[in-house]
Amino acid sequence: MARQRSRPVTLTDVARRAGVSVATASKALNARDEVAPETRRRVLQAADELAFQPNVLARGLLTGRTRTIGLLTDELAGRFSIPILLGVEDALASGQMSVLLCDARGDAIRRQHYIRTLLARQVDGFVVLGDSNDLRPSLTRQIPVPVVYVYGESDHPKDLSVLADDEHGARLATEHLVSLGRRHIAHITGPETYRAARDRAATVRKVLTDAGLTLVGGDPLYGEWSQRWGRHAARTLLTAHAGIDAIFCGNDQIATGVANTVRELGRHIPDDVSIVGYDNWHEFAADCQPPLTTVDLNLQQLGETAVHHLFAALDGQPSSGVIRQPCRLVVRDSTGPPPPRLTA
Repeated sequence: MARQRSRPVTLTDVARRAGVSVATASKALNARDEVAPETRRRVLQAADELAFQPNVLARGLLTGRTRTIGLLTDELAGRFSIPILLGVEDALASGQMSVLLCDARGDAIRRQHYIRTLLARQVDGFVVLGDSNDLRPSLTRQIPVPVVYVYGESDHPKDLSVLADDEHGARLATEHLVSLGRRHIAHITGPETYRAARDRAATVRKVLTDAGLTLVGGDPLYGEWSQRWGRHAARTLLTAHAGIDAIFCGNDQIATGVANTVRELGRHIPDDVSIVGYDNWHEFAADCQPPLTTVDLNLQQLGETAVHHLFAALDGQPSSGVIRQPCRLVVRDSTGPPPPRLTA
C-alpha cells in the first residue's frame, strides 16, 4: 500500500493548541501590535511545537502583501554595509518577513534595473542603503511602495532617512578628551568633500570653543581615510606643534596611522598624546597599539531602526524627515589622564 501523506498543520490547529481564536493566532504570527505578549508567546510556541509552515502565497493573496522587502545598496562590500544589513535582516526576521538584496554597485542603469525587478517581485517596501551618510538623490518617485533610506539622506524632505549622528559622535569624542584635561587638541580627518567629515570638524570646533580652547593649527587637517594619511598628518602636526596632547581622528584607519607615528617620534600613548578614532572598526581599533578609544555608530541598530519605520509605513503610519541615531563612545587604552605634574 502507498504510504498515506500526513495532513499539513493548519492555522486552526495552531489556534486550538494555543487556546485562542484563529483571528488572534493570525495576528500573533503576523507580529500585529494588538496581541498581548503572553498570547503571542503561546501562539508562537504552539506553531513551533506543531512545525507550522504558513502558506506564504495564500497569505499574500489574502492580505495583498508578499512579506518581502527589497534592499537596494550601492556598495555591498563596503565597511558600513554589512552591519546595517545584519540589523535589517534581524528586524525583518522578527516580523517574519524576508529580504531581497540587490547591489547596484553605484551604477545608475543597474539601479533602475533592480528597482524594476524588485517591483515585479511585488515587494512590500524598500530599504535604500547609502554608502557615506551623505545626501543622495531621492528614488521615491519611481517606487509606488513605502521607502526608507538608511546611512544616506534622501534629498527630498518628504522622504524618511535614518542616519548616524556624526555631530553627536564628534561631541562625545571631543568632550571625552577635554574631560581628561587635554588642552592642545588636533583633528585629522578624511576628505572635506564628505559631509560627515565637515560636520564632525564643525562640532569639534564648537566643543573646544565652549571649553575656552582652540583647535591646534587653527584648522582640521583634511586628507584621505587611510593609515598613510594618518602617519603623514601626525608627523606634520607633531613637528609643527610639539605641545599637542590629544588627536581626534576621523576614522580608525587614520587613528592607527597616527598612533604609529606618535610612537616612532618617541611619544607615549596615552600619557603624552591621547588618541580617539571613529567607527569602532574592530580590525583597527582592537589591534592598534594601544587599543583605540573610538566612536561606535551603532550600525546594526541603524538597520533595525530603518525597518521599524518601514513597518510603520506599511501599517499606514509613514514618517518623513531625518532621524539621527546617537553614537556611543567605546573607551580603550589610547586615552587616559595626563601625566601628573611635578610640584616644586
